[in-house]
Amino acid sequence: MVPVIRSLQQAWPETHITWIIGRTESVLLGDLDGVEFITFDKRAGAAGRRAVAEALSQRRFDALLLMQVALRAGWLSRVVRADQRIGFDSQRSRDFHGLFVNRRIAPHPRAHVMDGFFDFINALGVTERVLRWDIPVPEAARQRADDLVPPDQPTMVISPCSSQRVANFRNWSIASYVELVRHAHNRHGLQVIITGGPTAEERRYGESIAREAGVPVENLVGRTTLKELLAILGRAEVVVSPDSGPAHMAVAAGTPVIGLYATSNPDRTGPYLGRRWVVNRYPDAVKAHWGKSVDQVAWGRRVRRADAMDLITVADVTGRLDALMATPGAERLQERISP
Repeated sequence: MVPVIRSLQQAWPETHITWIIGRTESVLLGDLDGVEFITFDKRAGAAGRRAVAEALSQRRFDALLLMQVALRAGWLSRVVRADQRIGFDSQRSRDFHGLFVNRRIAPHPRAHVMDGFFDFINALGVTERVLRWDIPVPEAARQRADDLVPPDQPTMVISPCSSQRVANFRNWSIASYVELVRHAHNRHGLQVIITGGPTAEERRYGESIAREAGVPVENLVGRTTLKELLAILGRAEVVVSPDSGPAHMAVAAGTPVIGLYATSNPDRTGPYLGRRWVVNRYPDAVKAHWGKSVDQVAWGRRVRRADAMDLITVADVTGRLDALMATPGAERLQERISP
């Protein structure tokens, strides 16, 4: 979302922008300059909605951009008084999204999620894109990253788990990560850092990989703030991650991502820059699960099979790592998904 905000600010520097943001996300983005943030705590339920309503009770906006289709987002949007209530086209709508808007953006079949966000400002007449992710990082977070990743120590960060709470089909196997760690250390001399949140599954992954790798591994799972994580990602040569938030944080920090995609389509949710480093076994998973091609299934449909990520081989990932390490740093993030 940050480049969308920056594009708006460049085109309309006098326009006041208010962002209703989740409590966790505000920790990372809430100090972005030039934006008013109103935090919504979804765990608070009706009380959280009332707090937002109170903050906006005396306000009216020229436009509301309803960039989420979840019913909770639509329900919350009712507290925002706006002349134009802009939402997704009917093809991308669900959960009664159309009931909360009075204008729709143009259809954009098979678009990347980020291009979908840009479609909203296209609808306002802003077409020039500013691909700038300048999320503030406090000095304390920078210092911790400096301590963990010295300038002369090339580093690979692995964020091995998606934060999906229910049955999780996005995570590669621990054994595969162990082989990758050994290859990165022995072939390229990379320091390896493992990051993640405090969930039991993420802790299990971090502890198991560090224990079984047989080479030095810094396990930071559950031990970083979001700002510290952003700073650490920015120091790395490469980040390895399934379809998850840290993959996009890495791009924001200017670091290429070897994305591990089999259960979801990287053309829709993959890293926006450096697309060539993604391992894409989604077409194979779609074929194995439904006997169809990607073009024959609904855009964004996920493959919810426990064995889908096993389609990604260690050789797939080490091959991307070898190619990336042989590419000059300035060229690693040049390619992006076409809008």
